[in-house]
Amino acid sequence: MKLKAQLHILSREAVNYGLATVVMEEAVNPVLAAFARQLKHLQYYVVQNSQGDWLLTTLAHRQQPEQEKRVIYAFATEKMAISAQNTANSPLSTLLIPVTHLLFQLFAVEKVDSIIFLENAHTAQTGKEISRIQLKANIEKQLQKLGTIPANLA
Repeated sequence: MKLKAQLHILSREAVNYGLATVVMEEAVNPVLAAFARQLKHLQYYVVQNSQGDWLLTTLAHRQQPEQEKRVIYAFATEKMAISAQNTANSPLSTLLIPVTHLLFQLFAVEKVDSIIFLENAHTAQTGKEISRIQLKANIEKQLQKLGTIPANLA
């Protein structure tokens, strides 16, 4: 699904997320599109458990192990996502999600700090990380340009 179509769906569903359509179209979508353009694919696979929850991984800082962050890995191919699962008998599955919807979930779900996008199997150790703080800050800047910040974003 092309980027424009993905953003159109998000605009249509804005009220379901407590946002006015104009806020989604004028502030959120342009930021999501800008981040999505930094990535190589229009859709990514995430790993989910049998309840449909995305697999969340907690990473510790190498020099300061007390500093942790919670990330979701997004894989360019289903094969990469499946191979990332530790066992063949794992109750985990994969889900293909449009890139802008993944980014919107990063913005909306506070328990996730980042999404690491893995573009190909050869660069599994060096994915493109997009942080929730970075994404939210850019959306807030866009909202300030419009002169409005909804209460649920502040």
